[in-house]
Amino acid sequence: MNNTETCVELAINTARERNLEHIVVASSSGSTAGLFRGHPGLNVACVSLAYGYGKDGGTTMTVDAMNELTHDGIRVLNTTHVLSGAERGISKKHGGISPVEIMADTLRMFGQGTKVCVEVAIMALDAGLIPHGEEIIAVAGSGHGADTVLIIRPEHASNILDTKIIETICKPRL
Repeated sequence: MNNTETCVELAINTARERNLEHIVVASSSGSTAGLFRGHPGLNVACVSLAYGYGKDGGTTMTVDAMNELTHDGIRVLNTTHVLSGAERGISKKHGGISPVEIMADTLRMFGQGTKVCVEVAIMALDAGLIPHGEEIIAVAGSGHGADTVLIIRPEHASNILDTKIIETICKPRL
């Protein structure tokens, strides 16, 4: 079941009710991020998949989609995932598992969307798209669209264990 529109509505309404200015949304194609267009006063950042994810040198979001989002004031970030990145490459080549991968798997116990919300919030903070020390809204999903909305106070990747999930607005029942 796809609850993307409901998640977007909850994220926007919660941001307005709580006076939160920043929303970070995971979106591989740009479709989910595009649903945040036309909401003045909200700083929306779209965190997409890194170049090289799925195919060397490429990404899943088209240049046209990136340009449309940027034109509408939504900043787009394509970068290495903070909860996999180089660690996954080393584990694939040499076997074993890293502490970061264990952290990602632990967050997945609450749902894939929870893991992705934490991840994209940290990635957006590390890229300077959101301010340090503030609560933000993170929106993500479990494959396609959105099913999870969290209020998070992210920390930089170098201090990842200080990241706080403040409140769960919605997440799927597992």
